[in-house]
Amino acid sequence: MVLQQLGGSISRALQQMSNATIIDEKVLNECLNEITRALLQSDVQFKLVRDMQTNIKKIVNLDDLAAGHNKRRIIQQAVFNELCKILDPGKPSFTLKKGKTSVVMFVGLQGSGKTTTCTKYAFHHQKKGWKPALVCADTFRAGAFDQLKQNATKAKIPFYGSYMESDPMKIAVEGVERFKKENCDLIIVDTSGRHKQETALFEEMRQVSEATKPDLVIFVMDSSIGQAAFDQAQAFKQSVAVGAVIITKMDGHAKGGGALSAVAATKSPIIFIGTGEHMDEFEVFDVKPFVSRLLGMGDLSGFMDKIQEVVPMDQQPELLQKLSEGTFTLRIMYEQFQNILKMGPIGQVFSMLPGFSSELMPKGREKDGQAKIKRYMTMMDSMTNEELDSSNPKIMNESRMMRIARGSGRLVKEVMEMMEEYKRLAKIWSKMKGLKIPKKGDMSALSRNMNAQHMSKVLPPQMLKQIGGMGGLQSLMKQMGSTKDMMGMFGGGDN
Repeated sequence: MVLQQLGGSISRALQQMSNATIIDEKVLNECLNEITRALLQSDVQFKLVRDMQTNIKKIVNLDDLAAGHNKRRIIQQAVFNELCKILDPGKPSFTLKKGKTSVVMFVGLQGSGKTTTCTKYAFHHQKKGWKPALVCADTFRAGAFDQLKQNATKAKIPFYGSYMESDPMKIAVEGVERFKKENCDLIIVDTSGRHKQETALFEEMRQVSEATKPDLVIFVMDSSIGQAAFDQAQAFKQSVAVGAVIITKMDGHAKGGGALSAVAATKSPIIFIGTGEHMDEFEVFDVKPFVSRLLGMGDLSGFMDKIQEVVPMDQQPELLQKLSEGTFTLRIMYEQFQNILKMGPIGQVFSMLPGFSSELMPKGREKDGQAKIKRYMTMMDSMTNEELDSSNPKIMNESRMMRIARGSGRLVKEVMEMMEEYKRLAKIWSKMKGLKIPKKGDMSALSRNMNAQHMSKVLPPQMLKQIGGMGGLQSLMKQMGSTKDMMGMFGGGDN
């Protein structure tokens, strides 16, 4: 993914700056020049990049900083805040409410991935307990209804459309009315696209919008157009009341950063980004966590939310209890591997962990990572209950490993490799011993209950050093108000 390259370039620039013995004007300029180069290569507008560099230099006046100030942290904080400023439209999007039927209309040019995105949007909300439905009001493109029908069937989402009717307004109204009677609380209307911005497209959009009276109009845009996204987003906003934007194909174009910054400049909130063709390659876009992950600083609150999606509510208190005890067994590892595989693309999940650069899991390598997890799980399927429930790795002697290898059809050295991975994860798990468990036992409250001591154990030593050690971490957590805010931004101003 090209954004991984952008994030990697900026992270390396900050790392080189942190490794310098003395932070002077030369080191700062070299760091900012590297960041500038990375942003321009991602097609971010030159004026935005130039303003960012100027603002950082104003904030980080090395001559005025008194001795004892953590210059590294101040620079990293300034870079983080300025990147957030570039990508933040400063305007929240419409919030859907459960229990109340919401009609959402999708608009965009042909080829932007609009129909696929409709299904991804529906699927995302279905996982969160909504009852979505899809209406195909695209009568212009041959095969549009077939595509939506195929996607919806695969995702088990009800749909409506017609092979015979050519009036998009009639189809849209009939579909919306039908699904309202069926008590669907999220009705998504897919409209026609065109090859270019033409009057007929905008007129049809206006008519469908007037007929269905949508609560939210979402504009779907292809990231490959880069800076040109500004003009396109403005043109659509002038025709219909665009309330939010989804940017697609962020996995394959060098201009992704340019598209994100250009749309933000139109003051249109970006709510999701498409990062691949599959149904789960669809990410919520939230500026601070996004920039935080881009810089390899993670997003623990997002990670906890993902765990909450896949771990049943009745199992969450038990998992938290095990976490606070610091006892890690092979059975726990097996269960967590199951959860990771349910969370979606493995690279996306790992990028939420602080210190994990998204470059370490390139798109082509994600399948290798998933295959390895499945291989480990196959080996664990050949273990006895005693072996799975023991927290003592010494129980795994040579004869046991040979039996497990034979039973799973793997090599003994692969079983040994899995045991080394278990020991590594057990060491990390043990650092969470004594963690205060939320009263309700839910995962989303866990990140709020982490204190500086626990955070210092979990963070990579290099990152803790950059923050300014335990003292820097404590003051940072006070500034952010809650661990969740801080983690969302490990990010938010944090380093």
